[in-house]
Amino acid sequence: MIHELVTAVNGVLWGWLLIIMLVVAGFWFSFRLGGVQLRQFTHMFSLLKGSSKSDKAGISSFQALCTSLSARVGTGNLAGVAVAISLGGAGAIFWMWVIAILGMATGFAESLLGQLYKVRDSKGEYRGGPAYYIQQGLNKRWLAITFSLCLFLGYGFIFSAVQANSITDALNHAYGIDTFNAGIVIILLAGVIVIGGLRGIARFAEWMIPFMGISYVLVAVGITLYNIEMVPGILANIFSSAFGLQEAGYGALGAAIKHGIQRGLYSNEAGSGSVPHAAASATPNPNHPASQGYVQMLGVFLDTLVLCTCTAVIILLAGGEQGEQMEGIRMTQDAMSFHLGNGGNDFVAAAISLFAFTSVVANYAYGESNLHMFKLDNRTGRSVYTVGYLLMILWGSMASLPHVWALADMALGLMTVINIIAIVWLTPTIVAVSQDYLNQRKRGKEPQYQHGNCEIQGATEDNIWDGGNANKPEQARLKN
Repeated sequence: MIHELVTAVNGVLWGWLLIIMLVVAGFWFSFRLGGVQLRQFTHMFSLLKGSSKSDKAGISSFQALCTSLSARVGTGNLAGVAVAISLGGAGAIFWMWVIAILGMATGFAESLLGQLYKVRDSKGEYRGGPAYYIQQGLNKRWLAITFSLCLFLGYGFIFSAVQANSITDALNHAYGIDTFNAGIVIILLAGVIVIGGLRGIARFAEWMIPFMGISYVLVAVGITLYNIEMVPGILANIFSSAFGLQEAGYGALGAAIKHGIQRGLYSNEAGSGSVPHAAASATPNPNHPASQGYVQMLGVFLDTLVLCTCTAVIILLAGGEQGEQMEGIRMTQDAMSFHLGNGGNDFVAAAISLFAFTSVVANYAYGESNLHMFKLDNRTGRSVYTVGYLLMILWGSMASLPHVWALADMALGLMTVINIIAIVWLTPTIVAVSQDYLNQRKRGKEPQYQHGNCEIQGATEDNIWDGGNANKPEQARLKN
């Protein structure tokens, strides 16, 4: 009965409602921010210089980027792309690209807000995210609480189960390792890392993510160059399938759009409201909320337009195509084995284990950030949350793939609906802060944000971060 209820909710959320909301939001912010993802494309790379700086209350911008990529770069990049192709055909990849380009503007907007409305928790560390800017910017505590509950359901529990499912399935397929035993190992390793809190997770991410990403891209580039004569045909197939120009017609077009956007969102998370938690935890460089918008916009680009494309090319070059059943990580493993022989299974098993494990760890940080909303930001609250999180990992390691994906889709969909409404509502603030950043750059200054520079919705001296006084001890505490 629970599965039927989840299916019904997903039917409403993913039956074009979310697709329309995400596309409209992407166009809206692209328009209101002057095509920021295209006009400022090179600037987001330039902010990586000096991005390792932080203060004692936050993590560095580079660590925040790697933490957000840890959550993004997971099953969506390997299993999710395979699901999109198996259900929507090659054309789904085109729509993944579209939602990523539009999502870069949406990601910029939500990450800027995460940094702007961040607060300090009981330990004096930065915390923030949609629940915080909904309560402080819109004064809608009931909506903030609703979002936090959805996030706990999704990132705190279900998404980690999804990632664990892909790890254990990949190891079982490659080596016959029992899923329960693999699940025990995962929770032991995850437990060791999350005990260190956000800083421990950030340190893990800043070393693991560059290694994983570069290694995966190099393998994909090598496979592509080896099969370079097939690439034009693959690209033609993607574009023709994307617009329903093949025999299947409009049915294939609808499937390509739906599954491409759905899996694209699941991978890059733009608009879902997850990434602002990482953005809020950062000590920005330069000292302006918009800088985190640019840094996290880069994360959307790297996740979908780089890493997801690598997986898609690997699968399509191996002859992967739309089928009658949902295919997950095994489709990617089979494709890699086609290219690399017996080592293909080993490579994908290692890749999915690392990719998904980083997501498992980063998801914990997102859930922990919202404990402050419920006054559970204490030892007891963290302990209960940690036990529940680890138990869900163990459950996910042995669960049925379609049921786990369905729960993940529902949680992500509910979060996204609330977050999109909130950030569109806060558009005047996003535009004002972004323009302040650009105006300072035009004057040849390094942007510095101070309270009063812009007209900020819901802003008071007590509930909004003042970039000029970021180290003030009691500054920006959230009033419940």
